[in-house]
Amino acid sequence: MAEDVDLLRAVERAPLRTARLQDLDGFTAQPWRVVNQLVDRGALTRLAHGTYTAPPGGRDGRTWKPPLEPAGLAVATARFGPRSVALTGIGAARHWAAIPRAIGVTTIAVQGRNYAPVTLDTGGVVQFVARDLERLDIILEQTALGPALVTTPPQTLFDLLMRPGQGHMPDEAIAATKNLAARVQADDLARVAGTAGRANAAVREMIEHLRERDAHAG
Repeated sequence: MAEDVDLLRAVERAPLRTARLQDLDGFTAQPWRVVNQLVDRGALTRLAHGTYTAPPGGRDGRTWKPPLEPAGLAVATARFGPRSVALTGIGAARHWAAIPRAIGVTTIAVQGRNYAPVTLDTGGVVQFVARDLERLDIILEQTALGPALVTTPPQTLFDLLMRPGQGHMPDEAIAATKNLAARVQADDLARVAGTAGRANAAVREMIEHLRERDAHAG
C-alpha cells in the first residue's frame, strides 16, 4: 500500500500531474502492476500508451477525463520536458476561446523535429510540430492540469494565417483568425512576423486590416 501512495504522489508532483511508466521504475519493483491498480481505483487516468495523469481535485479517473488541449500538453511534457513544448495553432486557438466548440485535434509545438501523432485514450489526436520555441511568442498559462506554455494571441494568429491547414481543420483555423483578430493589435502581429522573418500574403493583409481598424478606433 505504501508503494501505491509513493507512486501516486510522484505522478501528482510531476509537471502537469503526468508521468510515463518508464519514469516510475524507482518507486516499486513492478510499477506497471501498481499503476494498473491505481487506474482501476480511479486514482490515475491513462492518457496514452505508457503515460498516466493524476486527476486534479480528487476526481475519479474512471469517469473524469481532461480536455484535449491540456491532455496533449501533458503527454508532450512527459515525453519532451516542460520547457520544450507549447500549445500552438488550433490548440492555442482553443485555449484562447477563438474556436468555441471542442474539436478532435490539437497541435503542440516541440523543440527539435516533427514526431508521429498520438491518439489519446481520453479522445482526440495530438499532432507534434517542430518549432524553435525561442523564436515563438509564448506565455505560461494555467490549464486543467497545471501551468504550461501557450503561444500568445498574436503568435497564434500568425501561425494560423501562415499554416491554416496544420491540424487538418482549415475551416476552423480560418474562423479562429477572425476571432483572434478582434484581440490583436497590428503592431503585435507585425512584431511576431518580424521575429519569424517571413510573412505570407494572408499575414500582410491582416496587418494592414488591423492598422486600418486601429487607426479608426483611435
